[in-house]
Amino acid sequence: MFNLINTIVMELLQVILLVLLGIALIVFFYYVPFMLWINAQVSGVRISLIQLFLMRIRRVPPTKIVNCMIEAHKAGLEDVKRDGLEAHYLAGGHIERVVHALVSASKAGIQLPFGMATAIDLAGRDVFEAVQMSVNPKVIDTPPVAAVAKDGIQLIAKARVTVRANIKQLVGGAGEDTILARVGEGIVSSIGSAESHKQVLENPDSISKLVLSKGLDDGTAFEILSIDIADIDVGKNIGAQLQMDQAEADKNIAQAKAEERRAMAIANEQEMKAKAQEARAKVIEAEALVPQAMAEAFKNGNLGIMDYYRMQNIQADTAMRETISKPKSK
Repeated sequence: MFNLINTIVMELLQVILLVLLGIALIVFFYYVPFMLWINAQVSGVRISLIQLFLMRIRRVPPTKIVNCMIEAHKAGLEDVKRDGLEAHYLAGGHIERVVHALVSASKAGIQLPFGMATAIDLAGRDVFEAVQMSVNPKVIDTPPVAAVAKDGIQLIAKARVTVRANIKQLVGGAGEDTILARVGEGIVSSIGSAESHKQVLENPDSISKLVLSKGLDDGTAFEILSIDIADIDVGKNIGAQLQMDQAEADKNIAQAKAEERRAMAIANEQEMKAKAQEARAKVIEAEALVPQAMAEAFKNGNLGIMDYYRMQNIQADTAMRETISKPKSK
């Protein structure tokens, strides 16, 4: 019984030792990537196991670094070093994209140093795509641009801008939106300076020549190779529309002034009527005082009965004459 227990204990210890040994080997080969070191040596990249171990300690993936070094070595890029790749990775860069761009630039005969490539990548631009655009130019379609010629006719133009990346201006250079805005501004200026819209329709290449002569790619990350007018459509007669709008505005102003004069005339008429009514009221008031004055005159002896009848005859004669003078109504 005692021998059986000893045997079981020994077997358990052996299993535990094997597990511990396996864990130790896994940890060892994780921190000391021996197979990756062999791969680097076979590919011609000189790097030590200690350097690979220190990469693990610095939390830099040795696989990415070694693969990039192998790619750069096979492409003949001598300025791609391990320290530079590690520094760029720790700075948040994309080392694979940078090495791909350097290899493509080398094959295409484009001067692209490692420092410039890492600066472009850290600036947020896709350096590999930029190199590809330098080799294969990109065509950008502008949105419809509306402009008015001097004769008042609106033209709507669409252009295709062929650009390629300017490697030296990728850091700090403006993007595609600036190119499109400048091209649109040039199209508006070109059409606006034309005496007639017919001239533009007959010679659309005049727009391209004028826009290209302005140097629109200054300060941008691109070099404009050509500007082609894809389509020109005739829009509204803006000049006639503006004249109609001006005439309508003048008419509204004239109507407003006429209404103002009419309102003033009505106000003056009402004022005159009010004054006439006031005058009639004063006359009636004065007429009401006449009998009182006559009574006072009779009482004081200043007016006799014959004078009163004579005045009555005069008033009756005056009333008759006014009645005769009035036209008869039909």
